Parts: sequence; C-alpha cells; structure tokens
Amino acid sequence: MFTLTGFADEISQELDEQLDVLEQLGIGYLEFRAVWGKGVLDLDDQEIARFKTELDARGIQVSAIGSPIGKIQVDAPLEPHLEKFERAMDLAELFGTPFIRMFSFFVPEGEADAYRGPVMDRLSKLIEAAEDRPVVLLHENERRIYGDIPRRCKDILETFNTPKLRMTFDPANFVMEDVHPYTDGWDMLDEYVDYMHIKDGIIAEKRIVPAGEGDGQVYEILSALNARGYDGFLSLEPHLRFAGSFKGYSGPENFEIATRALRKLIARVDQG
Repeated sequence: MFTLTGFADEISQELDEQLDVLEQLGIGYLEFRAVWGKGVLDLDDQEIARFKTELDARGIQVSAIGSPIGKIQVDAPLEPHLEKFERAMDLAELFGTPFIRMFSFFVPEGEADAYRGPVMDRLSKLIEAAEDRPVVLLHENERRIYGDIPRRCKDILETFNTPKLRMTFDPANFVMEDVHPYTDGWDMLDEYVDYMHIKDGIIAEKRIVPAGEGDGQVYEILSALNARGYDGFLSLEPHLRFAGSFKGYSGPENFEIATRALRKLIARVDQG
C-alpha cells in the first residue's frame, strides 16, 4: 500500500499554509525538513514543541526526519556533524518515526571512487551512533555525493548490510546523473528500498517535472514496488520552481499539480 507524504516546506515556509494544503489534498503525513525559514536540525526546543503541537492538533504525522546529515564535504570536520545527528535521532523519537534521511558526503566531481575509504569510515560512525537507537538511516541518492549512481549506492548498502541502513530511492536525482532509474538501477537496489522520494526529470534538459512526465520511469518503479507488496511512503519532493543542494520549492499550486500527477500514476498501477 502506498502512503503519501511530502516535503511540506515546498508548499510554504509558514506552518499554517503547509498544513492547510496537506489537509486539502488529503495527505496525513509530512517529511520534516524545514519550517519558518529554518532547517529541521536548526530549530530550537521551543520551536519544535510548537511544531509538534500544531501537527497533533491537525492529526498530521511525521513520516521521516528530512535531515541534511551527510551533506558536508567528505573532508569537513565530522564531530559537529555527529552532534547534529544526535539531534536528528532525538527528533525521530519525539515524532514517532524510525526514519532519518541522510547522504554519503560531497566528494570532488569525477573523483568519487577515490574517496570510498573516507566515505565508508564516516558512514560507519553514523551507523555506530545509531546502533542503540530506534532509528533507520535512509541513504538518498543525490548529485555530487559518493552515492550518486546505482553502483555506488549498492556499494554502500552492501558494505554495511544492516537493517540500520536502508535506501530512499529518488528517480529524478538519478535522472540528473544521466541514469534511467528503473532500467539502470532498480534490480541493483530494489531489495534495499524502504522509502521513495517522488519527483521526475528530463535527462536531456536536466529539468525537474511532475511524476510520469520525464525519464524517471516512475510508473515502472511503482509497479515493481506494488508487485513486491511494498507497504510504505511515497514522499512528494516536487522541486517544480526551485531545486537547490539543500532545499527545493514548489508553492501550493505546483505541490497540488505534483500530487495529482502521482495519484494518476498510482491509479494506473492499481488498474494493472
């Protein structure tokens, strides 16, 4: 069963508007990345308490902490980042989700394989820190990090081979690396995928589009998930107006367009 969630900060930075639009679209979850112009790990305890109170009042739950953990240079100091990771784990427990989105560190362009050792060493420290916490780290394929293409994503997941580290599969991020996600990556990664980010893209134009309108093979991926009995989240990350390294923005109207496009694909999958 597919459960819709999404990056509500793509709707607005104002919490009321985020929650209004989610309610109007019948989406009962959000992936917590930012609100009030601040990233999730930069919010203080008072802001977190206010956020949780508002969500509880609306009956909206958190599907994952959309953290930026692992989005630092591979040679940047790690200790401050581990402190942020502790905060991410605390928030996951507070909001009742096991999932924390994370990455495998920015590496010099064209030199990713040469940095395998330092990347794996840093990832091992994150996994070790999570060992006694009720959390699951979800590695997202992302441009300019070590795990940007299917082969290196598989390398990470296979190397650690632990239920503590699973994958968020993002079709559009693969498209931006000239990868056809289903044809070139799905069989390699399917067994590790516990969460989906939903956006699509056009390889030739390097442009993000709603699901089903690009080269992301989203229908094929959803069909494969459905066939294996996937019971999890599809997280809308439309990036239809702006796509940056640490955030994206769509606006209420485009978020609705993205939601309608995804629901159209789900209906096709359900019809077989």
